[in-house]
Amino acid sequence: MYGMVTMMDTYIGKILDQLEALGLVDDTLVIVTSNHGDFLGQHGLNAKAIHHYEDLLKIPLIVSMPGTVPAGLHSVSLQSTVDLAPTMLSFAGIDVPRRMTGLDVKSEWTGDVEAIRDHVLIENRHNPTTMKMKTFINERYKLTVHFNRPSGEIYDLQDDPGEYRNLWDLAQCQERKKELLLKLVYADMAIEPMPMPRIAGA
Repeated sequence: MYGMVTMMDTYIGKILDQLEALGLVDDTLVIVTSNHGDFLGQHGLNAKAIHHYEDLLKIPLIVSMPGTVPAGLHSVSLQSTVDLAPTMLSFAGIDVPRRMTGLDVKSEWTGDVEAIRDHVLIENRHNPTTMKMKTFINERYKLTVHFNRPSGEIYDLQDDPGEYRNLWDLAQCQERKKELLLKLVYADMAIEPMPMPRIAGA
């Protein structure tokens, strides 16, 4: 892992050096991120797994554009990789297509607003041999639903950031579960594919 970090640091440095040599630093939006994290023994897991723990979901997101993105700005707000494409279009001055999934978070990256997202959705359903899951995360809670199973997960990320205490079956958390399940449904409905074009006369 440390060797991989060193390699990435080296080659990202080469790209940045070339941008500077070409005089393009101030006109280029540089984004460094990852597609997922890794487990290093947390929850008894190693490498990548299907579970939606923070160790897998919280990934680096480093953004640079001198004069546009304030240097040293640090944010703990919710972000999603589906926002990268619409945000890059916005930085380029291109209208974001209405059908595109994701939010334009340019104003957050430039420091004009503190946060745009109030939730994030995560899903795992691409592999027929693994369990399908969908997760709703807001500033405090994480709810994970296991497809076609009575089991699930709820974590209070404020009081239990390590996600060791699953609240799903606790009697005192059933109202919270209902509330989060409804929020998951609403959030999922909001990202349905682009509206179907109406057929004339139909």
